[in-house]
Amino acid sequence: MSTPPRILCISFSNFLADSRVLRQLEVLRKFGSVTTIGYGEAPPGVAEHIRVDSALPSLPQTPLGVLKLAVRAYRSVVLDAPAMQSALKLLAGREFDLVVANEARALPLAHRIAQGAPVWGDMHEWAPEERTHVLSWRLLVAPFMTWVCARYLPGTTVVSTINGSIAKLYEEQFGVQSRIVRNAIGFQDLSPSPMQEGRIRLVHSGGAVPGRSIETLIEATKRLDDRFTLDLYLVKARGSDSYWDSLVALASESDRVRVHDPVAPADLPRVLNAYDVGVFVLPPRTTNHRLMLPNKFFDFVQARLALVFSPAVETDVLLREHDLGRLTAGFSVDDLVAVLCDLTEQDVARYKANAHRAAEVLNSREDERAQEQILTELLAPVH
Repeated sequence: MSTPPRILCISFSNFLADSRVLRQLEVLRKFGSVTTIGYGEAPPGVAEHIRVDSALPSLPQTPLGVLKLAVRAYRSVVLDAPAMQSALKLLAGREFDLVVANEARALPLAHRIAQGAPVWGDMHEWAPEERTHVLSWRLLVAPFMTWVCARYLPGTTVVSTINGSIAKLYEEQFGVQSRIVRNAIGFQDLSPSPMQEGRIRLVHSGGAVPGRSIETLIEATKRLDDRFTLDLYLVKARGSDSYWDSLVALASESDRVRVHDPVAPADLPRVLNAYDVGVFVLPPRTTNHRLMLPNKFFDFVQARLALVFSPAVETDVLLREHDLGRLTAGFSVDDLVAVLCDLTEQDVARYKANAHRAAEVLNSREDERAQEQILTELLAPVH
């Protein structure tokens, strides 16, 4: 009996909180014995999990590392990040038939460990501008990420990203063609929850990250009439305690806004299904914001919710094509209030019904097929 291919999956996110990587792992497990390395507890179903201390940053944020970033000494700093150093030690002497790198920061490690084995780089979004709304990131890390992409992507066997707009950027700037793997979740066997008379239940789920405009959702709800409630299912981000505290304090000013503990990705659609409208406002501070196609868009559809989103190139097309809800005119509290005030219970019920039909299409089946094709190609010599 042949030995299954040995697959290494690298992700410097918390595996159990990263729905995209969890979906990726479901497909990887069909093709071989999967070892994961990164932060947090072991994800389900893997053969082995190698845990990196979550206190160790995945970027070179030590004083010497910051100095090297400042003088653009990228070759000498590329594997200097504390998490990278730990991973190299933990993986010493190991061999794999395929290495999967999630996001650009994992590419140098993946290529070092692969030793000639194919590397699949799932870039998720547009790596050079991941957090360019943060000044220190823009000045020090963005040029480094651009260098990493230019150096490692051309030698990466397969590259994938979330949508065609971002794939076009990778081709234009780095000369690589990307496969499309969206952030869609699997089809959920749900039906729209019934409306409650005189009530429109707003909901938002995602990371409590500065710049995500969650305070805009809270302030808008406070201005709306008593029909509206807002429930927030938020994941606390590393290093964002003060932002989290500010959101909790702001929410406490209204008895119609509640902050909940985060929900496991697998349970999220069922929990969201109890609500009426999924809301999301994100000013286009970065290219990724402007070209977003976030997992929450698909989460809301699978939960059979109406959608109210701020404008963005990719989500605009899908929202209009399937008549899923409304787009705000802009990104302010006033813009959100104007759209929500205009919603009737009948409008919301219609949009929820449209989401029920769209759920047959806007799910992960297409993405699973794309990933299975990638793995078939990459592991063909191993079988």
